[in-house]
Amino acid sequence: MPAPARPPLRAGCAGWSLPRESWPAFPETGTHLQRYAGRFNAAEINSSFYRPHQPATYERWAGSVPADFRFSVKLPKAITHEKRLRDSEGLIGDFLAQAAGLGNKLGCLLVQLPPSLVFDSKAASAFFKALRAQHAGNVALEPRHASWFSAAADVLLQTWRIARVLADPVLREAAATPGGWPGLVYVRLHGSPRMYYSSYDAATLQALAVKLRESADGGADVWCIFDNTAAGAAVDNALELQALLRP
Repeated sequence: MPAPARPPLRAGCAGWSLPRESWPAFPETGTHLQRYAGRFNAAEINSSFYRPHQPATYERWAGSVPADFRFSVKLPKAITHEKRLRDSEGLIGDFLAQAAGLGNKLGCLLVQLPPSLVFDSKAASAFFKALRAQHAGNVALEPRHASWFSAAADVLLQTWRIARVLADPVLREAAATPGGWPGLVYVRLHGSPRMYYSSYDAATLQALAVKLRESADGGADVWCIFDNTAAGAAVDNALELQALLRP
């Protein structure tokens, strides 16, 4: 029997805005999303953090991209920053009902925690249980408090099949590698040294491509999202990484 197909390595950006200077690399016609999806196979939806979207909006986005394209959708701040993961079952349900408009093009949920949110095993377990009761797919967690980068937190994440994001800039040694559930590797590149602005050089991208390939060869579902969008660097960095990841 042939070996099962390996999931594609997914490289893209936070959002799908295309800087004018990058337009020649994309199809000439269509919406920004349609043109973006002509080159990339993934995008991260961050606007869902700030405000809800109608299911019809998600349906429109899903209908604008090829069959193998996938979206990652960020959980609302009402869950992560206001409720701080507690007593949020209803909010989770509301959010998932909206994002269900993506259908099978919903590839991952992104949970970004506030820097002040300390790891609390009881609260985290209750949240993950509530989330998993409603969603069985990929989930990536981007914690920012040092307490989350511990053996206890890592074990809990593995138990609930939650991947810990590798986010750059890396603020502490324990955060320099992905963690949690190894079936998903999710990398978020915010720009370094200047967050959201700095571009990544060729050597950094080449080293990253090697690590991502190793993760994919090990059977992980691999995502790499560039969030250095403020000056348009994300698109060019993602295109360069995409070229490096080609077989």
